[in-house]
Amino acid sequence: MAPWSLPLCSLLKHTDCLQKANIFCNVVQGLHHHYHPVRSRLWKRNFRAVSQGVGQLLSHEPRAGKSAASVCSSSLDGQNTTERLWSVYDETKRQTGDLISVITANSVDPDTIFANNEMSLRDIEIYGFDYDYTLAFYSSHLHTLIFNIARDILVTNHRYPEGLRKYEYIPSFAVRGLHYDVQKALLMKIDAFHYIQLGTVYRGLHPVPDEEVIAMYEGCHVPLEIMSDFYGKSSHGHTMKQFMDIFSLPEMTLLSCVNDFFMRHNIDYEPVHLYKDVKEAIRDVHVKGIMYRAVEADIEKYICYGEQSHAVLKKLSAQGKKMFLITNSPFDFVDRGMNFIVGKDWRDLFDVVIVQADKPSFFNDRRKPFRRVTDKGVLLWDRIHRLEKGQIYKQGNLYEFLRLTGWRGSKVLYFGDHIYSDLADLTLKHGWRTGAIIPELRKEIKIMNTPEYVHMMTWLQSLTGLIEQMQVHRDPTSRAVVEEWIKEREAMKPHTKDIFNAQFGSLFRTYHNPTYFSRRLSRFADIYMASISCLLNYDFQHTFFPRRTPLQHEASYWPEHGSAGLGASSPSPQDQSRV
Repeated sequence: MAPWSLPLCSLLKHTDCLQKANIFCNVVQGLHHHYHPVRSRLWKRNFRAVSQGVGQLLSHEPRAGKSAASVCSSSLDGQNTTERLWSVYDETKRQTGDLISVITANSVDPDTIFANNEMSLRDIEIYGFDYDYTLAFYSSHLHTLIFNIARDILVTNHRYPEGLRKYEYIPSFAVRGLHYDVQKALLMKIDAFHYIQLGTVYRGLHPVPDEEVIAMYEGCHVPLEIMSDFYGKSSHGHTMKQFMDIFSLPEMTLLSCVNDFFMRHNIDYEPVHLYKDVKEAIRDVHVKGIMYRAVEADIEKYICYGEQSHAVLKKLSAQGKKMFLITNSPFDFVDRGMNFIVGKDWRDLFDVVIVQADKPSFFNDRRKPFRRVTDKGVLLWDRIHRLEKGQIYKQGNLYEFLRLTGWRGSKVLYFGDHIYSDLADLTLKHGWRTGAIIPELRKEIKIMNTPEYVHMMTWLQSLTGLIEQMQVHRDPTSRAVVEEWIKEREAMKPHTKDIFNAQFGSLFRTYHNPTYFSRRLSRFADIYMASISCLLNYDFQHTFFPRRTPLQHEASYWPEHGSAGLGASSPSPQDQSRV
């Protein structure tokens, strides 16, 4: 047994008031960590020892067969009660500190692929890709470009005040997955149960006080009828818009900046008009080709990670896998980017290339036929009877794609960054396997691997366990101590948010609960990863297993499996044989 665990062994023989707490086991559920099986079993076993052992401080002698409440209540009174409760607190904190180095040593590799649903690469014969933020990754300069162009469109075309030109893009302001209340002009984060995370509601660039939020929504819950629709849009009576696209970060920031300008200058405005104008300005940046031309003119400034995408495509091609590309971007833009990423022969790697597909309509609308595009962008009028390698096709629909290719069901794996537009319909209606590309994952994992985060979350979970166990004591002395613990816990919660993003926190968590984004990710993506390059770490016989994390009513029968938040990781890349 490892030296660090020896002092805890003697605690295993005691059964007392924290026996069922399993305080330390909950730590894992608060972290997106994956542990080596041997260490994990050892760690969890001794975590239980701590939760059992410190309980002896609450009684004069161990008494088997008694509940936590009966043991503790029989021995606690007055000043003695306070001293003993704080002894439990101090011992738990000490034991938590002893385990920090062990937990930190089992950090998560950002290049790991995480699984929500069991999937084997042995079964995958065809690989499909989106283009933007899947094969092509963009530098931060692109969001600044989109923001600046859309801001100027508002001033020039929509006659917004010239003073708006003073606002610059704020890269650290927003995170993906936020909701925007169109009628109230509020940007906020909502959890998987439709509850607003207090402290993350912003009007303009400033937070809205919790009391005001609760008054406006008569609590923190957002009713289903005003939530965004299936694709995150505010339509058909829905007043909330969810921003799921990475390209939407400049849009959220611009909305907030314009709101801020109007409030600062006491200008009366209609929030619905503002939302629609900003939405139209952002759309013009894309639809009118302004962004595409700017990127094509300085490709090296805006595109990065090209060599990794090239390596993935070459690896798949060498294994004889079929590949296709379905993107909403126009051919000239894709061709320029793929020439930079792969080379002029990039089309030889793909069996089918479809541009300007108009996803998610592409997956549902049977009416749009495919149309062939020449290398010079000329649209041809001939009927398409088969999809040929080396050719470029525009629009079309998935039903026709399935008929012409025969690529159906779970032998197809499609990767995209937009959970709704790229993945939802494919997994719900067509049975394809899906992989979500979440670039933000790499940064968040690196933060979660830091000693600061590990220490904070370990103690927060331990403290939560103490509160859960000791809340049964209703005498004033015990209640006063537990109330102190509750205040400490509440004071810690904002720090768990701020460490990721000062305004909105983690993409995946609202304090304890998963975010609405996390809920959608776990439903629509079989696997998820920081970039397509993570595939380079696994061979084509690999099976991705989600961790069987116990449900709330289940016992921990699977100690070798750590939690991974939404799903779980396969063994980390450093444990894989590199291919």
